[in-house]
Amino acid sequence: MSFDGLAPHYRWMELVLAGNKLQRCRMAFLDKAASPEHVLILGEGNGRFLLECRRHLDRARITCVDSSRRMLALAHERLKRHHVPSTGIDFIHADALDWQPPANAFDVIVTHFFLDCFRPDQLRGLVANLAQAARPKAQWLLADFWVPASGLPRARARAIHRIMYIFFRLACHLPARKLSPPDTMLEAHGFRLQDRRLSEWGLLHSDWWRREPGVDPVEG
Repeated sequence: MSFDGLAPHYRWMELVLAGNKLQRCRMAFLDKAASPEHVLILGEGNGRFLLECRRHLDRARITCVDSSRRMLALAHERLKRHHVPSTGIDFIHADALDWQPPANAFDVIVTHFFLDCFRPDQLRGLVANLAQAARPKAQWLLADFWVPASGLPRARARAIHRIMYIFFRLACHLPARKLSPPDTMLEAHGFRLQDRRLSEWGLLHSDWWRREPGVDPVEG
């Protein structure tokens, strides 16, 4: 999977196809991340969320991991263009499936429009790997696509997902062929959903998860 080829075009594609809707989803629960020491952002892309994260959490250490060198370069350039210092930000070029984060290191984990890229078997391993890097009271912020339960919203979402996955499989060799919600995987590692906001007829959702004290992760 590589987004290098799409990197120069991703911003205008998002603007044309979704306007500011995806960014609103990314930003939905950033205010819940109160004074974290260390934030991990996976699959950040061209840096739209990173820019706002740095502005809001100016004292946090941020680790930004992406498999695309060109996306990381665009994210770094976005900070520079907006005169936001990159001090305290570690840019790591790595495949999230192979990267090994330090244990018990992060107060906040962010996966916006990223977990939908993976097959269920890959997603289980990825969530487990990230969960061991999360601190006991860590928060997990994520935004992604969603499939409503029934009716026209469900039919609309399924049609959009079908087109989206065909395109990204061809353009980026995306492993996933359909959406695999990570809810049960997060719950298995001690995270509990605090709030979920749906938008665009249920096509998009933003989540705020938190690892609750006294909740033991499920083994295996």
